[in-house]
Amino acid sequence: MARSFATAARSDIESNEALTHPGGALSSVDPGDDGIESRIYRAVFESVMNQRLTPGTKLPEAQLCELFGASRGTVRKVLQRLAHDHIVQLRPNRGAIIAVPSPEEIRQIFEARRGLEAIIVNLATQNAKAADIADLRRLLKAEHDAMHRFEQPDWARLASGFHLRLGALSRNPILERYLVEMVSRCSLIVALYEPPGNASCEHDEHERIVERMAKGDAAGAVQLMDEHLRQLERNVSLKRSEPERTLAHLLGMA
Repeated sequence: MARSFATAARSDIESNEALTHPGGALSSVDPGDDGIESRIYRAVFESVMNQRLTPGTKLPEAQLCELFGASRGTVRKVLQRLAHDHIVQLRPNRGAIIAVPSPEEIRQIFEARRGLEAIIVNLATQNAKAADIADLRRLLKAEHDAMHRFEQPDWARLASGFHLRLGALSRNPILERYLVEMVSRCSLIVALYEPPGNASCEHDEHERIVERMAKGDAAGAVQLMDEHLRQLERNVSLKRSEPERTLAHLLGMA
């Protein structure tokens, strides 16, 4: 039975740990704002990041209004922000859906992400202290445990969280902001195109990157990250079946 949008949203409002850093939540909504717009944005954003909401899923305005106790104007404002961040597509007279990237967009996104993460990993290696490396290893342990429990949503969430943590270690909020967009768009791609059972990110590849960082080997860490992202792109299969997108599925009733 499919999970409803409402269930995914409630779950992710309660726990957003992997998508935050000491500065707060990573989204276009002010992390210090606990208002309704911030709550709606985070619920959708984090559900995409951990693959609870997959590309093509409809986001009915009426359901969002009811779930969050928000006005239609507020919901539309948040959907516009999500569309600006390439997480949602707004279709005239047909409502909003989670974005569906094209094959050409996929190539461009991975190309941009490789260049961006090369800079980030280099800076993160230079900036990382012993406590930061220990923190990364704790994150990798949680990722390893989720993998061996075969809990794909947790696994995907923690894998994305690893990359975002490196972004935080770059100590460059502009690069970090771009990384959020790249990771969220790659999560969409994985949810849409990657064959079932594949890991969105290989755990041992993350471990090797951290070991290079621990040795202060920025060039080695950058090379491993490039190989890691190229393998992630190779895992994407552009052949897919079109899932049924009905209200019954959205509500978890089918």
